[in-house]
Amino acid sequence: MEYIQIGKISSIHGVKGELKVIPLTDDIRRYDDLKEVYIGIDKNLIEIEKVSYLKNQIIIKFKDIDNISDAEKYLNNFLWIDIENANKPKDAYFLFEIIGLEVYDLEDNYIGKVRDIIQTGRNDLYLVKNYEKESLIPAVSQFIKEIDLDNKRIIIDPIEGLIDED
Repeated sequence: MEYIQIGKISSIHGVKGELKVIPLTDDIRRYDDLKEVYIGIDKNLIEIEKVSYLKNQIIIKFKDIDNISDAEKYLNNFLWIDIENANKPKDAYFLFEIIGLEVYDLEDNYIGKVRDIIQTGRNDLYLVKNYEKESLIPAVSQFIKEIDLDNKRIIIDPIEGLIDED
């Protein structure tokens, strides 16, 4: 089975065993459909009793975790789901699938490698590094022409000034 991280437990919320989760997904409402998650390094399966939201954090209540003492053992653990159950929309990509891809322009010139993704709220920005140069590429169809996961490549059509050229 292949897993993906969807969040990290950051703190206890209240006295009834609820936990705050920092989401590691672009759409925190995906938690609404979860019935269970895998938790920690050993990826133990745990059933979700309730999910609620507080600003940009998730408050999660696991079944049979009913007090602070029970909840404490889960602090700082990552939450995982089976990639098969991820409900990824067509033509969408997980962040971990994009990071590490090599970026080329339409003429097959190497631009760099995606080192990070900055989520701005409107659209993501791919931080592309090539030795000492960095560029931010908006993840929009105007610039991103092809994402080829099999060959670990992204083809872009940059406008003048988009790529830092010394």
